[in-house]
Amino acid sequence: MLRTAERFSNRIENYVKYRPGYPSAMMGFFRERLGLKMHSVVADIGSGTGLSSEPFLEFGCKVYGVEPNSGMRAAAEKFLSKFADFVSIDGTSAETGLGDASCDLIIAAQAFHWFEPGPTRAEFQRILRPHGHVALIWNERQIDSTEFLKEYEKLLLKYGRDYSEVRHEQIDEAVLRQFFGVEISKATFPNLQEFDLEGLRGRLLSSSYMPDEADPVFPNLEKELAVLFTNHAENGKIKVFYDTNIFYFEL
Repeated sequence: MLRTAERFSNRIENYVKYRPGYPSAMMGFFRERLGLKMHSVVADIGSGTGLSSEPFLEFGCKVYGVEPNSGMRAAAEKFLSKFADFVSIDGTSAETGLGDASCDLIIAAQAFHWFEPGPTRAEFQRILRPHGHVALIWNERQIDSTEFLKEYEKLLLKYGRDYSEVRHEQIDEAVLRQFFGVEISKATFPNLQEFDLEGLRGRLLSSSYMPDEADPVFPNLEKELAVLFTNHAENGKIKVFYDTNIFYFEL
């Protein structure tokens, strides 16, 4: 298996273009439930291409994007270049490079399953201010709410290399309670993407567990994806539904 920091190095372009963003209701939750304010300091751990940092920057927060993959970091720096309050950092969940008690909120979007428990917990405790929160965010694709999503899930299970190991459904309140040693709360919001065939292909290629275009099995995968799209598309588009799950707690 590729080292965690390198898994997405050949996926960056598709990741930027085709990964889902976050629903507007999510920021209302952070303001109303967790007391997020303009100028709050946010550490985005495993910030990738900057998709998760963007809504917090738009709200007026200062965001430190901590990301070990140089290509992903460069993509985030380009994507978020209009925001003066975005700071890009070469770091990990265990060594963020941030100061003691420097952050009001720590977020990790789609990245938590790569974190090491002990060092991450200690680092989060070190950089978080008193009464600060941690929020772990996932866009969890629904796997059986439509016939298309049922068949798409079968395709991923057929071709995915370590797909079952990195699916977010394996992480719930009990897993996080054991990881961080605190009680965990959860909030869920609906999310949606619509794709043409090119977009669906790009979305599939953005996932680190799927074969890339150089893989010998990719032509067969591509053909099956096209058939799946043709069978289920409406007006040339397919809908992918997600649950945006937020697990949040104080450390």
